[in-house]
Parts: sequence; structure tokens; C-alpha cells
Amino acid sequence: MPEPVLAVSGLSRFFGGLAAVNNVSLELVHGEVHAVIGPNGAGKTTLINLLSGELSPSAGRMRFEGHDITGFSPDRIAQLGIMRSYQRTNIFAQFSVFENCRLAAQARLASSWRFIRPALSHRVLNEHAERVLALVGLSDVSRIARTLSHGEQRQLEIAMTLATEPKVLLLDEPLAGMSADEGARVMELIGQLRRDHAVMLVEHDMDAVFKIAQRLTVMVGGRIIETGDPSLVRRSVAVQEAYLGSEERP
Repeated sequence: MPEPVLAVSGLSRFFGGLAAVNNVSLELVHGEVHAVIGPNGAGKTTLINLLSGELSPSAGRMRFEGHDITGFSPDRIAQLGIMRSYQRTNIFAQFSVFENCRLAAQARLASSWRFIRPALSHRVLNEHAERVLALVGLSDVSRIARTLSHGEQRQLEIAMTLATEPKVLLLDEPLAGMSADEGARVMELIGQLRRDHAVMLVEHDMDAVFKIAQRLTVMVGGRIIETGDPSLVRRSVAVQEAYLGSEERP
């Protein structure tokens, strides 16, 4: 197995007496979609908040490319190349598709803010934004973001994430609220993105998860109860007893 890009060991987060994430250890590897599933309240989004720096761990360690990044701020973690999406779309609704993506690219190249020239004159930024939008399948770059369908807005959010040139993608329920056709397009995109990234996918659509994931982790009550090849996890007695019998059964 390749060396992990991002690895966590014994990661925990307590809110008073509640252990939202409890002694979690997992690895994200380049070229792999690592899906994390579990019933509501399992700790999946809290785990993403820890990995992205939005929450500090109560215990445990985080290592990125072999370096300890435990307790790093969200901006430092983003600068390293760990980027996330959100359950709710996080875009600039009043801006065009191109402007949204160019702003994300400009944030990546922080030094570009020092120039007096208008952002539109920065050919490298513009070309980078155009390439990323083409990659996610958004061709009408002049459209105002609020006029996009829900699925297209999700594609735009992924494009903005890619514009920062991340190494790790943390995707929190990217299929939520999508039609079947929209979901199929986004899943195809995620499958393409894993070639050049380490991808962690939190998703409730079990059919999609079992189609796309190379590794699967199941969380219940803040703990990992099983992790490994999806076909093996599906047959796990512990998973069947604790999760697959719920309403969110794959």
C-alpha cells in the first residue's frame, strides 16, 4: 500500500462528556477514494472538521506527508493542500461561474494580491480557472452562480476547491439534494479526481459509495467499527449488527 498523504491516529474530540469522535485512526492515500459512512450522529462531519482544522482535537495526532500538523489552523492546513467541501453549497451566488473559480485560484496564489493590475489581467490565474471549470464540466462560465441547478452549484464548489491545487479532498455529502442524473455526473467527476488526489468521501448514498470507494470506514457513536475493502466491510458481522440494519441500509 502506498504511503499515506494524510494519516491520523487516536484522534478524538470531546464536547463536555460527549465523545463526538473517539480514538479514530485512518489513512488517506493518493489515488484512492476512502469513504466514511455511518448513521446520523456517527461523527463523520466532526471528523472532517478535525481534518480541515476547523476543530482542534482533544487527543490524537495528525500527520500530512509525514509531518505533524496536529492543531494547525484551517488556513495553514489549506495552504498545505488539504481542502474540503461542505454539506451546504458554499459559493458566491452573485458572481459568475468564472469569477467564483478565479477568486479561489487567486487565493491559492496569495502573492497575486500584491499586484496593482486588475485580476482579469492575470493570464495564469484566468487560464487555471478555465482549465478547472472545463475539468468539472461547467462550460458556460459567464452564468451567474445563483442561476445554476443544485448539482451544477456542487460542481462549481468542487471546481473552486480544485482551483487551490489541493492534494487531499474532503467531500462532505456531495450528492445531497441531487437528482439521479446530477449525482451520476458528480460521482463520475469524483472518480476522475482520485487519479491525482487522495479523496475522503462522506456520503449517505450507499449505492454510490459501494460503486466508487476503494476503501470504506464505518463509524458508529464516534468510533470506527470496521475499515477495509468495501466488499469485506459489507460482510462484517459488526457492521451488519451496528449499522446495516438501520434505515440507511446499503
